[in-house]
Amino acid sequence: MEGGEGGIESLVAARRSLQASLEKSRALGAALARAGPRLDEIQQRLPSLEAAVRPIRADRDALAAVGGHIDRAVGPAAAVLKVFDAVHGLERSLLSDPRADLSGYLSVLKRLEEALRFLSDNCGLAVQWLDDIVEYLHDHALADSRFIEALKTSLASLKLSPSPLDGGLLAAALDKLESEFRRLLAEHTVPLPMPSDTVDAPTIAPSPLPVPVINKLRAILLRTTANSRLDRCISIYVDVRGSNIRASLGAIDLEFLEITPAEFNDVQSIEGYVEKWSRHLEFAVKHLFEAELKVCIEVFERCGPRDVAFSCFAEIAAQAGILAFLRFGKTVTETRKDPIKLLKLLDIFATLNRLRLDFNRLFGGKACVEIQNQTRDLIKRVIDGACEIFWELLHQVELQRPMPPPSQGSVPRLVSFVTDYCNKLLSEEYQPVLTQVLIIHRSWKQEKFRERLLTDAILDIFKALETNFETWSKSYGDTVLSYLFAMNTHWHFYKNLKGTKLGKLIGEAKLKEHEQYKDYYAAIFLRESWGKLPSLLSREGLILFSGGRGKARDLVKQRLKAFNASFDEMYQNQSNWVISDKELREKICQWIVQTIVPTYRSYMQNYGPLVEQDASASKYAKYTAQSLEKMLGSLFQHKPGRTMSLNIRHSNGKLNSVMTNLSRSASTVS
Repeated sequence: MEGGEGGIESLVAARRSLQASLEKSRALGAALARAGPRLDEIQQRLPSLEAAVRPIRADRDALAAVGGHIDRAVGPAAAVLKVFDAVHGLERSLLSDPRADLSGYLSVLKRLEEALRFLSDNCGLAVQWLDDIVEYLHDHALADSRFIEALKTSLASLKLSPSPLDGGLLAAALDKLESEFRRLLAEHTVPLPMPSDTVDAPTIAPSPLPVPVINKLRAILLRTTANSRLDRCISIYVDVRGSNIRASLGAIDLEFLEITPAEFNDVQSIEGYVEKWSRHLEFAVKHLFEAELKVCIEVFERCGPRDVAFSCFAEIAAQAGILAFLRFGKTVTETRKDPIKLLKLLDIFATLNRLRLDFNRLFGGKACVEIQNQTRDLIKRVIDGACEIFWELLHQVELQRPMPPPSQGSVPRLVSFVTDYCNKLLSEEYQPVLTQVLIIHRSWKQEKFRERLLTDAILDIFKALETNFETWSKSYGDTVLSYLFAMNTHWHFYKNLKGTKLGKLIGEAKLKEHEQYKDYYAAIFLRESWGKLPSLLSREGLILFSGGRGKARDLVKQRLKAFNASFDEMYQNQSNWVISDKELREKICQWIVQTIVPTYRSYMQNYGPLVEQDASASKYAKYTAQSLEKMLGSLFQHKPGRTMSLNIRHSNGKLNSVMTNLSRSASTVS
């Protein structure tokens, strides 16, 4: 029993063991069934794994020795890659419009700059360390040679790659900042309202850029300067601000600045243009350019040396038109030489002298060399041209001495022109300027300036004019006309010089002489012409008794005929003569009337009846006292349009270009 029971238990145990083994076999089969696809995947990956492991052909000890070197090389490379990821994270912010939040945009840009500085400092080092590891693997034959060459090629391409580390993100961000710089300038830059009269404008226009805008511009400039792109912002600034000044100046007429010497019709046109030039240049310098320099300094003062602001301003001034003003001045110096041109050159010098301190302050820097050179050249041309014309005046007055005097006996235009002209040169407006010009010119020639140099030169001109007058007085074929001419001119000297600068220079005694000579020649003129007529109406032999009436009638007819003939001839001759001054003309006519009419009236009252009943009475009683008075009162009137020839020539016979206008002025009867 006991033996049987033991056998059964053994069978049960065996059955359980077999059953467990069967279940394990089934589980293993199921597991193998599930692992089939994975094995297939592994089967497929084995070639690639084999290819990846194949370059490493070193034993475990050699690989363990190089592990530390690889870790030290990969560490910096990993840090560089992390920074690259950070740069990529800034891209969205920096490609947005900076207008909405300029401060935030600049902050992000600064982070990009810091990241790029890190990359710039470390990328090369990381690549070098990787390069060293590759060389180590090559030297110790720790990897397949083809694998080593592939690594070397990759590292070489990294070293030689022209692409920026940020993929151009910094350049794009700076482009956006420059666009914002232009927008801020353009939106807050408007042409200044120009006054109708530039003379009444305020001294200096206020800064046309608001402070917040200036602060934004400065912030942009700090970043562009830090990235070596300041020159591009300067170009933008010059373009916008220069266009603005040109637009401001466009409100006033400046087309005349481009006139060429050949386009000046005459010296009178120069007069008007120079006056406009002076007013507009002074306005541009004191208002527009002064204000613009102030803004330039405010905007660029934190962007490096002060020269940056002045360099920017110099470009603006050049583009905005300061050089055009200087070129116009040069054009005036190139026009034909003329006495009026001397006055205009002095006007130009006076304007430049008034603006001298402003020019030195605005255009005195190294950046304004071109403006300085053109200004100096203009001043030299003005001084040389003015002195040349001034010292030529005496010679030109002398050259006119052989010319014929006015055929009507009037005051030559040369006389009135030169006296008025000398008074202008001695005026408060021109004498100080001309004196300064002469001082400068003589200093250039290392010659000393005498105190009376100017006044002595003008006295010489006037003395030459008096000599001309004396010569002309003697050149008349008609002596009576020469008396009229002398009377006219002496009176002109006295009346027009008394109380003037030139008159004071000549002296009261000399002026008094001219007045006395006027009276002297007036008396001779009357005596030698109209004063001879009353004697023709002699009463001698006129006996009015019955037996002598016929003889008396014949004598009256004879004497009236002689009077009429002499009167007609004298009136016809002198009707073309001119007394230039109205006061003198009326006085002379009154004297002539008083000399002739009372005598004629009395004669006709007493003896007119002897011929009035004659059939030919009108032949002898040709005039009434009233008609004579009217005719005589109309004498010596100015005849507009009558001219005489007084072309000025050099001693060599060629037409003189210096005194062209003087010739034109002198050739027309006053």
